[in-house]
Amino acid sequence: MTSVVLLGTLDTKGVEYGWLRERLLRAGVEVVLVDTGIMDEPRVPADIPREAVARAAGAELSELRAAADRGAAVTTMARGAEATLLGLHAEGRLDGVLAIGGSGGTSIASRAMRALPLGVPKLMVSSMASGNVAPYVGSSDITMMYSVVDIAGINSVSAPVLTNAVAAIAGMAKAFARSSSAHGAARLGAGGRPLIAASMAGVTTVGVDAARERLTELGYEVLVFHVSGTGGRTLETLAGQGIFAGVLDLTLSELADDLCGGVLSAGPDRLSAAGRAGIPQVVSLGALDMVKFGPLETLPEHARYRRVRVHNPSITVIRTTESECAELGRRVAAKLRAATGPTAVCLPLRGLSTLGAPGGPYHDRRADQALFSTLREGLRGSAARLYDYDTHINDPAFGRAAADRLHDMIGALRAAA
Repeated sequence: MTSVVLLGTLDTKGVEYGWLRERLLRAGVEVVLVDTGIMDEPRVPADIPREAVARAAGAELSELRAAADRGAAVTTMARGAEATLLGLHAEGRLDGVLAIGGSGGTSIASRAMRALPLGVPKLMVSSMASGNVAPYVGSSDITMMYSVVDIAGINSVSAPVLTNAVAAIAGMAKAFARSSSAHGAARLGAGGRPLIAASMAGVTTVGVDAARERLTELGYEVLVFHVSGTGGRTLETLAGQGIFAGVLDLTLSELADDLCGGVLSAGPDRLSAAGRAGIPQVVSLGALDMVKFGPLETLPEHARYRRVRVHNPSITVIRTTESECAELGRRVAAKLRAATGPTAVCLPLRGLSTLGAPGGPYHDRRADQALFSTLREGLRGSAARLYDYDTHINDPAFGRAAADRLHDMIGALRAAA
């Protein structure tokens, strides 16, 4: 039978969770009620009590209470909630999860939800959902529903909102339970095609499009992630879940933003998940010749004397320097040296973006060579293979060659299995 997990603080929201449980049972789904409360006694009994949630985080509830540190307690219970949801999912007892709350409850529940695989229904009804929800959603597929009023009793406003939430999670969970992805990450796309992740920016579109078209011809479904910070984090999250047969990571500009303080960083773990998961990956250095900032008037003072170009009204870019490129080469090499799966690096020797093409405003052979040189040095003696191409990254021939190389690596890995 379809099972929905209710996750929340039963000391402060117990009445509301009891109301939700009753209506979910009427909707024909089983309910697992998990208590993440800390201080006061629960107002309804839980299927998984708060003591078990705390122990899942390696803590004792009595110690959390004695410390009287709300921030630390919330962080610990969030960690325990994450472990609890993952355990229920592994046991086949979670086809969807619903939580309600304010800032604290949303913080606990959303962290736990983010740990679940793509496709598992996740619904968060929150008083925080009308503002910036990025800290709660991250790169996951959490559905946020604004509670309109605070979660403080069942009333003429909260009742219809929560009724809709019950109907939504019950419907999603039932559909998910019937789907082929209910008991593991979906590794096949439309028509049973293996999934490939590809990274792209506007300045690498031509080359990545050529690669995407070639991989489609070869029988793959290609999911393209725009390197906007969120796009790179999402690629990393999904690669870590093991849903890709291979990764074509031709555009790494988020690493330049991470190094130089740009606005579209995907964080320090970018270019790591595929290597950790042993997924075949073909990597290039697309758009490492630039750092992205916001509108021109927001450009930091230290960047105003660089080679500045307005990419669009929202994005201004500056050219990476020779020293920055050298450091980027070292960072890329360190990440790829740690990869546990087949790894290839394709170097387009004639330019890394539309702006960095010969004759373009960001064409800088010395800076590019600094990037190539430190990368080569850092990969010396590693299992990663380096391939030089006397082309620009947006030469369609380069994109097709990178696609063919990834296809060969995937085939070789399958043959060896």
